[in-house]
Amino acid sequence: MISPLIRPTFRCALSIALILTSLGVGSGAPRSVEKSKVIVSAIIIDGSGRPGFRANVRIVRDRIAKVGRFAPRADEEIIQARGMIIAPGFIDIHNHSQEGLEREPVATNQVSQGLTTLALGPDGGSPWPVAEYLKKREEQKIAVNVLSFIGHATVRQQVMGKDYDRAATREEISKMAALVDQAMREGAFGLSSGLEYDVGRGATTEELIELARAASRQSGIYMTHMRDEEEGMLDALAEAIRVGREARLPVQISHIKMGNRNVWGQAHKAIALVNRAHGAGLDVTADCYPYTAWASTITVLVSNRHHEDKQEVEKDLQNVGGASHVLVTNCRAHPEFEFKNLEEIATLTNTTAVEAYQRIVHDGGASVVCSSMNEADMGAFYVQRWVMVASDGGIGSRHPRGSGTFPRVLGRFVREQHWLTLPAAVRKMTSLPAKRLGLTDRGLIREGMKADLVIFDPKRVIDRSTFKEPQLLSEGIERVLVNGEAVWEGGKTTGRLPGEVIRKQVGPSKP
Repeated sequence: MISPLIRPTFRCALSIALILTSLGVGSGAPRSVEKSKVIVSAIIIDGSGRPGFRANVRIVRDRIAKVGRFAPRADEEIIQARGMIIAPGFIDIHNHSQEGLEREPVATNQVSQGLTTLALGPDGGSPWPVAEYLKKREEQKIAVNVLSFIGHATVRQQVMGKDYDRAATREEISKMAALVDQAMREGAFGLSSGLEYDVGRGATTEELIELARAASRQSGIYMTHMRDEEEGMLDALAEAIRVGREARLPVQISHIKMGNRNVWGQAHKAIALVNRAHGAGLDVTADCYPYTAWASTITVLVSNRHHEDKQEVEKDLQNVGGASHVLVTNCRAHPEFEFKNLEEIATLTNTTAVEAYQRIVHDGGASVVCSSMNEADMGAFYVQRWVMVASDGGIGSRHPRGSGTFPRVLGRFVREQHWLTLPAAVRKMTSLPAKRLGLTDRGLIREGMKADLVIFDPKRVIDRSTFKEPQLLSEGIERVLVNGEAVWEGGKTTGRLPGEVIRKQVGPSKP
């Protein structure tokens, strides 16, 4: 167990070199002495995927200054980490804490699972304008680093208003592309889409290609919640790859899955499709959360949106395993339904499950968690080198992935089930998403990199959040540093807010 106490030791006389440095000699105006920290006695898993090694890590201000076998100086703070793992801070490439950070800047359920950087604006929904949102986070101060995508649905609504259930005109597409270009110049990292949702589902592939080209000209990526994750999954995956090929930009498949029992056992087909794209020189990666249940709005259960058709509703409920597999997590019109499944709600209301579904949709809808995937397919995706870990959760999430994703992979998939080695799992949480996002100073433990670090107990790290209690915090994450400052230690947040807003740097547009 890491002691929460730091052991600073002082000497009366400093070396001449330290005095000169502290006074700023040769570098302009004087500045105050800034004490460095050294993490000692841990095993470093550096994020690259290579085996762990024993070394100390020196931190000066917000950077890693030295990695190796060296003795700490007498004036340095010592963080004792014997028996622990030091890893780069975890990067969540698919996170929904956009509004949560405004409410809770310390981001408790994020930092408690080792997260140091959150990529916001996935699934087609993002801040608008991006520049305004990022500026507010800078002014507010937050515990974690944040960056943002620009959402396809967001710009679609800006241009089309509520008349979005159709293909856009050429003029509308041109206006949307201009908004994507604006967002990229404001620091967005790429275009995200949510093609299963009402605002995005009317878009043609050609519309997506044109908007992706706007992102591509500023070296962005295309991140997509595909049009279908169930019976049409392979066609949807092919569409996403086509967008990347024709718009000439990398593709990130969000929360890759085989979404219902009709496509169970077909993960190998999706894997083969992505590998063929790699063979053709295309840049395609994916992320995956470690649960066999997805979370969304209740209306996506009926893909054709014919909610009044009882036979259609019954069929689609059977496709996900039945009404007992659909858990209502948030329902404004009927809070008494929350954390009950449709079968239980039907019993409570003396109706059928189909009627319960139709009543909820009629009364404004609900958020649901649907247990319709299987572990074998999930495992097949997780072992692919091009699949990274992401939560699709966030602050206040009512799915356990919001609080448990990263410790769950470390505890269950690495320690208990041996799906992955520890270095491979850490790579999927650190350098792989960093590379996909183009973050050159995060994701690895190297001299000169930002001091975003996680110290955890490999024997104890585990998730505790459940579908009934999704806010339970994980165990075994002992200390989390963001830009060199501790934001989580001793089982609680420190109250420090050292997070940075990260804007994608853009230059002259590519042709």
